[in-house]
Amino acid sequence: MKQERKIYDPAFKIKAVELSNERSNLSELARELGIKVSLLYKWRKDYQEYGDGSFPGKGNLKLTPEQERIHELEKKLKDAEMERDILKKGNQHFLQERSMKYRFIKNHESLFTIEKMCLILKISPSGYYKWKNRSVSERLLKKNMLKEKIKALYFEFKQRYGSPRITSELHALGYRISRFTVAKYMRQLGLRSKVSKKFKVTTNSKHNYLIADNVLNRNFMVTKPSEVWVSDITYIQTKEGFLYLTTVIDLYDRKLIGWSLSNTMSTDDTSLAAWRMAIKNRAVKKGLLFHSDQGVQYATKKFANTIKSYGVIRSMSRKGNCWDNAVAESFFKSLKTELIYGNKLISKEEMKLEIFEYIEIWYNRKRRHRALNYKTIEEFNNQNCIYKNVA
Repeated sequence: MKQERKIYDPAFKIKAVELSNERSNLSELARELGIKVSLLYKWRKDYQEYGDGSFPGKGNLKLTPEQERIHELEKKLKDAEMERDILKKGNQHFLQERSMKYRFIKNHESLFTIEKMCLILKISPSGYYKWKNRSVSERLLKKNMLKEKIKALYFEFKQRYGSPRITSELHALGYRISRFTVAKYMRQLGLRSKVSKKFKVTTNSKHNYLIADNVLNRNFMVTKPSEVWVSDITYIQTKEGFLYLTTVIDLYDRKLIGWSLSNTMSTDDTSLAAWRMAIKNRAVKKGLLFHSDQGVQYATKKFANTIKSYGVIRSMSRKGNCWDNAVAESFFKSLKTELIYGNKLISKEEMKLEIFEYIEIWYNRKRRHRALNYKTIEEFNNQNCIYKNVA
């Protein structure tokens, strides 16, 4: 049987190169990543020569530093031409009141950048945005400030405090706020005490999109690949704020075939990004069942229409029932227990590299899974002659 050609995305290549700079044995790292060592050397050479322009994707050209300088000069020329056009169109507004300048900017946002127009018209971008969006009410500012303080206290006490103790801490700091309000804000932030709940619910299921039935019904044992995929989203705390990890797991071998680590909870950055990686790594077969919770990232029409085009059967957990997606929840528990809990907070970039190594090297290749009779995923698939010799 002809071996399937593996396609690696730019993010994978860059993280592999970064990881190689921290390792002394590149042959061992290549084996762990499931790639040829010659390929890893090629990626390193490209990255050294082209930097961030090393892996532009199919149909795009790599740029050397000299080419980058030319590109920057062309960009500056384009900016100068834009400035000329703004001066030409906006000349009549220079001596008029500030509100007229604001209206000019709003009417020309599709033609010029806001920052450039503000610079030429000699007004601050912040002033324009304030005019456009109107001032945020003092009450909303106070609410956001309290939420940030609650979130800070929650992590300061290692996620062990519920609303009663958080309220007491706020009172000790001089804040006047009721336990009921603290509990409401914690629900909105998705914060729950680790001690009182084994599973932390972060799903936003308050939406008007269609909800699928629980077709999976906790039947987590399957007999062939691409029979059932399960997906979920969790948050990961860094010293620079939250990252959101979305996963897609094939129940057959428990392999994490798709994942996304993002700064936002948008559908494009979470469920769709993980789905796109999953279909690159494993073929979608007829009758595939895709199970998730009722979160808006999975219920939205954009995601539903995307997987519908592949003939996939939808399945969703019952509202507030994390056990209906226990395999996905179990992965998050393992990740946080083995990698995150008990360690000091690190930057987002450091966390991204840690997560990459945990998933691509440890979890998918080295970790022994109880569901696979304590075999690694590769040992399990080789034993069953499925996906043999394919990364």
